[in-house]
Amino acid sequence: MIPIKKRLEMIIPKLQSESLLQCKGQGGEISFYIFDYDSKDELLVRDYIRYFLQQFNTPDSLIRPIEFDLYLLMIETLKRRNILDRVEHMEEREGHERVFKAIKSVVQPENIIQIIQERMTDHNLVLLTGVGKVWPFVRSHTILNNLHHVLDTVPVIMFFPGVYDQTELRLFNKFKDDNYYRAFKLIDNSKGVYK
Repeated sequence: MIPIKKRLEMIIPKLQSESLLQCKGQGGEISFYIFDYDSKDELLVRDYIRYFLQQFNTPDSLIRPIEFDLYLLMIETLKRRNILDRVEHMEEREGHERVFKAIKSVVQPENIIQIIQERMTDHNLVLLTGVGKVWPFVRSHTILNNLHHVLDTVPVIMFFPGVYDQTELRLFNKFKDDNYYRAFKLIDNSKGVYK
């Protein structure tokens, strides 16, 4: 298995050497990629994403990435629908199951996709993060399924704390998120299982 640090170091050269940003070379498929990793490496991956964004946060950069943390998008959705302030009192009065249902009913994929669309300006690469933080309220496969309708000309890289074997997503290598066939592995880990 390729160590996580080595796999992270391979991302920038891959983006710079391939036609990934032009959405070419995938036989007409959408340019959605998943970088899967062991959840114990979450902080290392977050540090790398900060580094990545700093590297390309220059006016002359050909790569113009934008990060969308799904957890922060969920919070923003709850704020926009005036639910966030009421959640604490709702839990005290009605219990956590009622809060879960209320949040789940508001945090629909189309609400999150709307925020992403609003923020897409001149960016040519989308980084999706926060997948583990937002589960089980938001499922990564539903975001990807809905996102391909609006980002069909912009490559998307989802950083996924679990395993993606190009047929299914297993969050934390434990919970089956669902089948998803449209994404490619950004950097293969050679085994597909984290222990």
